[in-house]
Amino acid sequence: MAAGFDPSGRLPDVFTNAGTSSFTTFLSRVAPEMLPGRRPLPPGMAADLAPHATTIVAIAAAEGVVMAGDRRATMGNLIAQRDIEKVHPADAYSLVGIAGTAGIGIELMRLFQVELEHYEKIEGAMLSLDGKANRLASMIRGNLGAAMQGLAVVPLFAGFDLAAADPARAGRIFSFDVTGGPYEETGYDAIGSGSLFAKSALKKRFRAGLSVEDATRLAVEALYDAADDDTATGGPDLTRRIYPVVMTATAEGTRRLTDTETAAIAEGVVAGRMENPGG
Repeated sequence: MAAGFDPSGRLPDVFTNAGTSSFTTFLSRVAPEMLPGRRPLPPGMAADLAPHATTIVAIAAAEGVVMAGDRRATMGNLIAQRDIEKVHPADAYSLVGIAGTAGIGIELMRLFQVELEHYEKIEGAMLSLDGKANRLASMIRGNLGAAMQGLAVVPLFAGFDLAAADPARAGRIFSFDVTGGPYEETGYDAIGSGSLFAKSALKKRFRAGLSVEDATRLAVEALYDAADDDTATGGPDLTRRIYPVVMTATAEGTRRLTDTETAAIAEGVVAGRMENPGG
């Protein structure tokens, strides 16, 4: 990009002309090589060459939505990182969790955050929740080439819908396939290698109208069940004091539970399983 500056030090016209409200579209014009899906890859599968993030769960609650993720990243049969953070705020009222190739997932999540902030600054208004989901779907689609070589990223998106007619149903959850197809989920969902076990746990315990506090406890229990059967999912690590990342999105905005709050919930779940290992 530096080569595009003139001797006066002025920015190129592409930076000053009226443009699109999409930051990824702007980046595709100015520096396409910075987009994850635009980088050339050597032939062959590369899935075992990079750490992978695993299980994320999301639950709709009466006041909004809860999202939680375990902290383990794996590379083949090895634990690549014990304290990776897979759940982040997308903007003031929405959350995004990543599963799949960790490095690309984190980059995609940060690009999505910039995308939403850029839109709001250009348009002077926040995207609708459906619009945010569609923007994320487009970004996932841009990574399809890498996904076909084993470097897939499949996020989970959830948020509080400010335009919802019924505030009790404002917590909404969207899942995606590897081609970028967006799907709205009802009540709860999970992604990643432990998602089968997490969703099985949620299926038995979920009910409409859960409070945020109850949904938070249920999310941590679902991650515990996933870790119990999936080696790539990390359960609460009481020795190292590493606990799931838990966030909420409500009418008051997004919030991450403090380490103290998460520790109390996780330790309560573990204590309960000591008495009843089956849950």
